[in-house]
Order: sequence, then structure tokens, then C-alpha cells
Amino acid sequence: MTKGRLEAFSDGVIAIIITIMVLELKVPHGETIQDLLPLWPVFFSYVLSFVYIGIYWSNHHHMIHAVKHVTGGALWANLHLLFWLSLVPVTTEWMGETHFSTTPVLIYGVVMLMAAIAYYILAHCLIAIHGRGSDFAKALGGDAKGIFSAVAYVVAVPAALVTPIISVAIYVVIAAVWFIPDRRFERAVSLS
Repeated sequence: MTKGRLEAFSDGVIAIIITIMVLELKVPHGETIQDLLPLWPVFFSYVLSFVYIGIYWSNHHHMIHAVKHVTGGALWANLHLLFWLSLVPVTTEWMGETHFSTTPVLIYGVVMLMAAIAYYILAHCLIAIHGRGSDFAKALGGDAKGIFSAVAYVVAVPAALVTPIISVAIYVVIAAVWFIPDRRFERAVSLS
């Protein structure tokens, strides 16, 4: 099976996710800069989630570009990832509207942890298709950033019960780690 449909469908879903997030931003009630201040939690949540979705889109693009073909299992693994990403707009708005209250911050972390797990499953499904000795598997390597992220989410989720700002800080750190472009798949594609 070719990978083109998987890539096109994923790009469309991710574009819709970003569109939904931006449509949830509200216009301030007033005309001054001070009228924007009450909206900072919603805007911060939006920026954080926009960065996350952008990171997933970029890494997904590079990963799929590095594979030769996909199977039905890979399609389902990809849908699993898209399912968790599709929940990001809801948890983003909930977190921002409640000014980073405990439960929304905790649920946001659960969604991000599940998206990270789904990405891991997709990557390993693609390794199974192409083989452990493939260029794709070599490019993925030990996936230190992926493992770091999952561990950090596991810490961040219960931390929300102590103080949600710790969890939000961890989410920002994870995004910062991934904000630096991951060139593993680009190098694998250029070598093959």
C-alpha cells in the first residue's frame, strides 16, 4: 500500500485540528490592550497546543516521508495517533478557560501522553514493516526525545494534583525539547 493517502489524510486532519483551535479564540470585549489581559490563559494554551500540533505534524511528515510503504496496521496506528490529537482542541480550551485548573491540566497531560504513546506505536509499526535493520529503523534509533517526553508526561499528570503550574511548566519544557527540529528522518531520506 502506498503511503500517499495516509500522509494526505493526516495532513487534512491536522489542518482541521488547528482550525478548530483558532476558531475557539474569542474576540476581546473592548478596544484596549487591557481588554486582552483576561484572555492570556486561553491564548497561552492555544500557543502551547499550536506548537505541539506543529511538532507532531512536522515529525509525522518526516517519518512518513522516510518509509517506503504502509500496511493496514499502520493505517490504524496512524488513526490512533490522530484520535488523540483530535482531543487537543477541547483540552486546550478547557485548560485556558479555567485558568489552568487541576483537572483540565491533568486531562491535557493524559491526552498528550496518549498521543506520545500513539506516535511510538506508529513508529514501531513502521519498523515492523520495514525491518529492524532498515534505514527507517536506524533513523528512529533509540528515540531518546520520545522516551524523555513520555516519562515527563507521566511525571506531569500527577503533578497537576499538587499544583497545576508544575505540569504546565513540564509541558512547556517538552515542547521546547521538540521545538528544535529532529533531523533523524531527513538524514535517512537523504542517504537512501
